[in-house]
Amino acid sequence: MNAVRVVVADDDVLLREGLASLLGRSGFDVVGQAGDATELLDAVRELQPELAVVDIRMPPTHGTEGLDAAKAIRREWPEIAILVLSAHVDVDHAMELLAGGRSIGYLLKSRVTDVADFVDTVGRIANGASVVDPALVAELVSARRRDDPLAVLSTREREVLTLMAEGLSNAGIGRRIWVTEGTVEKHVRSILTKLNLPETGDDHRRVRAVIMYLDSL
Repeated sequence: MNAVRVVVADDDVLLREGLASLLGRSGFDVVGQAGDATELLDAVRELQPELAVVDIRMPPTHGTEGLDAAKAIRREWPEIAILVLSAHVDVDHAMELLAGGRSIGYLLKSRVTDVADFVDTVGRIANGASVVDPALVAELVSARRRDDPLAVLSTREREVLTLMAEGLSNAGIGRRIWVTEGTVEKHVRSILTKLNLPETGDDHRRVRAVIMYLDSL
């Protein structure tokens, strides 16, 4: 099997040379290097690699030149796999990139220090996988929790709220989940308190809780 042809783009010469050397020693064929987005696009156009390893921020502004170049590569040469490296988690930019489909990866530069794992990741991306840095996954989960008003509820309370949304009474909920009506009432009070629903009549609060549940779906 022929070695995967790779272009490495990073304005940090030491990092770029280090990545090229590492990939070369690991069986990849590093056919070109680039120090900015323009050089990267020229190299891809001329050398037709199978994989581009790209720093997300490159000259001249060190803004999103690397990301923009990666998106341009995906538009013009969709068959080329792309691995974007970033110094820190940038959820919006990562999601924008990952929307491009298969053979795309987003990793923090700190992951490069785990050589075996990094090389394995590069190989998987070259073979069609999409890989997301664990730190990005954690940030996405955290953001979702922050945006979810029901995140404060326990698993049992969510279950009770779901049954409330189905129109069941406390007695009906109790029969469904095999607890007493009194236990259900405690769960309902806890739900209403955790959702910061003021005392304006239990029926109205109950309806508002159900609306919050439906809005979260």
